[in-house]
Amino acid sequence: MHPRQRSAIILSALVTLLFSPLFASPAGAVTGNTGLSVGFGCATAQHAGALHCLGRIRAHRANNGRIAPLTVSAPTGLLPADLQAAYKLSGAHGDGRTVAIVDAQDAPTAEADLGVYRSKLGLPPCTTANGCFKKVDQNGATSPLPAADYGWAEEISLDLDMVSAICPDCHILLVEADTPDTTQLATAVNTAATTPGVVAVSNSYGGGEDATTTAADASFDHPGVAITASSGDSGFGVSWPASSRFVTAVGGTTLKTANNARGWTETAWSGAGSGCSTNEAKPSWQSDAGCAMRSIADVSAVADPATGVGVYDTYNSCGTSALCDLLISLGLAQGLDGWAAVGGTSASSPIIASVYALAGNTASTVYGSYPYGHASELFDVTTGSNGNCGNYQCVAGSGYDGPTGLGTPNGTGGF
Repeated sequence: MHPRQRSAIILSALVTLLFSPLFASPAGAVTGNTGLSVGFGCATAQHAGALHCLGRIRAHRANNGRIAPLTVSAPTGLLPADLQAAYKLSGAHGDGRTVAIVDAQDAPTAEADLGVYRSKLGLPPCTTANGCFKKVDQNGATSPLPAADYGWAEEISLDLDMVSAICPDCHILLVEADTPDTTQLATAVNTAATTPGVVAVSNSYGGGEDATTTAADASFDHPGVAITASSGDSGFGVSWPASSRFVTAVGGTTLKTANNARGWTETAWSGAGSGCSTNEAKPSWQSDAGCAMRSIADVSAVADPATGVGVYDTYNSCGTSALCDLLISLGLAQGLDGWAAVGGTSASSPIIASVYALAGNTASTVYGSYPYGHASELFDVTTGSNGNCGNYQCVAGSGYDGPTGLGTPNGTGGF
């Protein structure tokens, strides 16, 4: 076919798509007082027993009516210097400690995209060649890797970029589960936590509690390794593995610059998950009287896509052309092709895992207990809510609350 004919066919198809009523906003699109956002392509579980990722992309309403990812060609959102300043982490060092990221399926461009993020933002290289980065399957093998997935690739880019932003001199281990099922992800967590050098493991996914999640808890039982889990992106409600008594459950905030002594202000993000588990026993270090079982969350960090973090990702369904960028901006192609502002508790979990690594104290870490003995070392988040439960489980206040836990990092002393 002649190139001109091919272009005409593509243009005709594009026009048809633009004005077709079939293309309403995708599932997971949200509009509200925190702006437009759309879930990653892995934000919805595809079958019973599957877990879903917990990230959201700042979005816009395209001229075809769809809510589509807002991607740009230059860094956007909160960048490493912003996050280090907001959480008083400037000058802290990870000294080569390893943070492990657990996700499902493969991101073929993960290392290359990580390289662009770090290079563009003045961070040292982190590659397979220099020993800083390693990607393995759920059993720890470097090949064969799982099948690739556009949505999970977005999640992986977010996770890798957040470790880089918070702990630039940490090593990174990416463990990819074969599928997003409870058993496979739990296997990947066990592999990550038992890999020599790993001090923290981040899990930016979740799902409902049931008998399978309780059975999978044992894979998260690794005293001396800080295991973090996202609390959820659908507001008040419980998500596993955040509800596991063996993890630090990480809620979410809206983070903005402010004219105050800190230079920043935080409120509870309306999308952050929280609540009282129906399956998990209450850990000895939790003392809130309103929940006889495990309370979620423990701590928190920025998660609102409206004040989201900058992420770089290029794994998509249409290539690298200008037409591909247009299709992504219209919500008609999967994946990303550049920079985007991203949120969800998928961002806050790797941030907190990386703060644990900076603190260098994980040898004495017993599950999520450490911050409870050091709450004065955290920024207490006292305003905002994620639901209408009528109490601290969904309304932020002084001291412990569900959406933000004990608070956000104020240096490394709370971890």
